[in-house]
Amino acid sequence: MRTWKQYSVRTRCAVYSGLTAALLSALFAVLLAGLFHRLDTAQVTDVVDGAASRIALNVQRGRVHARLAHGYVANLQVADSQGRVVAASAPMSGKGPMTSLLPPAGTPHAAPNARAVICGSTALGHNCHIVVEQRVYGVGHSWTVYSAAPAPPLVDPGLAALLIASVLAITGAVTYTCRRIVGESLTPVDAIRSELDEITVTDPARRVPIPPHEDEIHHLAESVNHTLTRLQGAMEQQRQFASDACHDLRGPVTAMRAEVEDAMMAEDHTLATTTGETLLATLDRLQAIIGDLLIIARLDAKTPGARDRVDLAELVTAELDARHPSTKHIERELSPGVLVLGDRLRLARLLANLVNNADRHADSRITIKVSRAEGEAEGGQDGDPRFATGTAILEVLDDGAGIPPDQRDSVFQRFVRLGESRARDPGGTGLGLAIARQIAEMSDGTLCIADSVRGARFVLRLPLAPKARS
Repeated sequence: MRTWKQYSVRTRCAVYSGLTAALLSALFAVLLAGLFHRLDTAQVTDVVDGAASRIALNVQRGRVHARLAHGYVANLQVADSQGRVVAASAPMSGKGPMTSLLPPAGTPHAAPNARAVICGSTALGHNCHIVVEQRVYGVGHSWTVYSAAPAPPLVDPGLAALLIASVLAITGAVTYTCRRIVGESLTPVDAIRSELDEITVTDPARRVPIPPHEDEIHHLAESVNHTLTRLQGAMEQQRQFASDACHDLRGPVTAMRAEVEDAMMAEDHTLATTTGETLLATLDRLQAIIGDLLIIARLDAKTPGARDRVDLAELVTAELDARHPSTKHIERELSPGVLVLGDRLRLARLLANLVNNADRHADSRITIKVSRAEGEAEGGQDGDPRFATGTAILEVLDDGAGIPPDQRDSVFQRFVRLGESRARDPGGTGLGLAIARQIAEMSDGTLCIADSVRGARFVLRLPLAPKARS
């Protein structure tokens, strides 16, 4: 059994609007019927009151006959002070007084007339009548004039039929109009849904149609297209990543296969030692690629890191002291007390990747600097709210050949290695700088390549810890 929410929006809106229109129309019809009944009652009351006044005037003039002539108001009576009917119209002939609305004659401050709706009176029958009772005074005498006419029905049958037909017509018109309007409004939604159903992995460039009107559906279509654009970018990045990973993994595997085949075909069994050493070196590179791929997978998953207070100078000192000896001279220019909030292990990996990159490209010297800049403008991040507390700056410089300005952004892409880099270190993974920039961005910082007199100059900027400014 279908629940109410399982029906379409078009049907639900039409039903809601139809019920609302029916209730409001019915309420208006009831009020209108009540108004017409009140007007009819007032009109009949005036006619009955007029007939009583005419008979009273004739009584005062002494021109009353036993048989009263009547028109629309057929129920007429005249009674003396003793309550005896002395004159009556034909329908009321031989009947007693139709009612007693007024107090007995002579009652002080008594009203001269009275009006009421009487139902079930013996003299008038069982139907409801509008009765007017009027007292007339003469010389030593008093008379009571009675006048009555049938009360209008609560609702006239013709009027009731007209009101019911009007309520049904209004309800039907509102329901149809609402369903049509909602249907036309939801037509772009159907087009968007149909287009989304047609978009597949093999054709991710398609976009949903955007309605021309600036309404909520227009903004929805724009948001859907923006989402599709991001999904397409993520899919392309995933394809490129898989392609690059397969390309870089295929090289070590091919090299190992060739070494094994050469060793199997060689007659000299002492070649096994050389082959083993070659395979170990290749396996080291393969292990490094796999390790970098795992780090990238964790970073892509947006796994939040720790938020420790890290002293950059202490971090640099600890990492350099733990490094294997290098043929390059490493200079340190470290300002103490430069504190940032971040994951110490990730920041250490970022630093290691920058130093390893500098070690591969430097001719003889590597310089590592740690400094701080108070305020946004000095930190080079004007208008960026992330650096409102100040900027911590870590620079890694080498005296190598440097990186051309037009290639500075591409070196941060995954598996991208410049020709000079491949010549110096064919065993690199091409992922170190990509990992470093991703760690910087996840730490609310930036990593870029700045101009330098000689060699490459990598500049990491991180927000200072809030209490570090003082």
